[in-house]
Amino acid sequence: MSAVPFSKISTPINALFAAIGLLIVAALTTPNLAAEEQLAFELLLAAIWVVYVLQLVGTLLSRRQRPSSGVTALLIDLLAVLVPVVAFLFVGSRDRSLYCAIWLLKPLRDSSFFRLMAKVVANESRNLLGVTSVFGIVLFGAALAGYVIERDVQPDKFGSIPQAMWWAVVTLSTTGYGDEIPQSLGGRILAGLVMMSGIGIFALWAGILATGFYEEVRRQDFVRNWQLVAAVPLFQKLGAAALVEIVRALRPRVVPAGSVICRKGDIGDQMFFIVEGRVSVATPDHPVELGSGSFFGEMALITGEPRSATVSAATEVSLLSLYAVEFQMLSSSSPEIAETIRKTALERRGGLPKA
Repeated sequence: MSAVPFSKISTPINALFAAIGLLIVAALTTPNLAAEEQLAFELLLAAIWVVYVLQLVGTLLSRRQRPSSGVTALLIDLLAVLVPVVAFLFVGSRDRSLYCAIWLLKPLRDSSFFRLMAKVVANESRNLLGVTSVFGIVLFGAALAGYVIERDVQPDKFGSIPQAMWWAVVTLSTTGYGDEIPQSLGGRILAGLVMMSGIGIFALWAGILATGFYEEVRRQDFVRNWQLVAAVPLFQKLGAAALVEIVRALRPRVVPAGSVICRKGDIGDQMFFIVEGRVSVATPDHPVELGSGSFFGEMALITGEPRSATVSAATEVSLLSLYAVEFQMLSSSSPEIAETIRKTALERRGGLPKA
């Protein structure tokens, strides 16, 4: 059997294998497990490990063709194979199966999360560093104040700044284990202030990261939409300013092959531009196919009439949709495009029906 297909195991399958493996690891920690059951579980772990070995081989073979691709996937595949082997060779039989918990990383091997997270952290590094500095200052200040206030009352728990640091961490994070509690009035006032400071600091961290994720996703969507819009021949002669307006107005959409995009008789509120793929227009005589660079559905925006034909995806098709409100704005900002669309609509109305 070729190992290359194993490098293409989908993320859900990777997640399924990892979940099965982790459930087995959990089951193996059950006390008084029968020897037959333990052997069966270990054989299942070995079978999953063999699949991951084949996936690693497939990943290595794939990288020979594209050396710069899949660094994260290769690293996770290596860890998934090597860590259990090292545990089998050097760890006692009781705990060696625990190292299969490294398979927790398997569902993330094809995820773009790491790249996105790295970009967000890099973009927001100054703000994150600032909040982290505030966290460190408050943490040490709380430990110092707790030591001064509580050292005589609880010398066993607040007898030094390092001891008080644990209380400061637990309080600042608002975890509140309760193992170290200030006894004096001043200590309790300090604890309340530290708790409120912790809420604010963690809220700042969360807000910075959330804003960073939003901005980065929006930036990536804008770049992708720009590339899609620039691929439509109707928009290729426009300047950058006009393209920006169109990118903001158009909405990308991918339709699987065989799916109906719009039906005859429906009220239409948008038209479509084809970026990739082909659509089939059901006409009275015979179906007509439109390919990349074409558009359809414009009659519903120009005349307000119901759809005059059913349009379905002949292949998987990448579309850009333009709603009626944005069409009016486009007509004002780019009258030459609006005129081309109207002219095409009139020609089609005189010939084959269009949605």
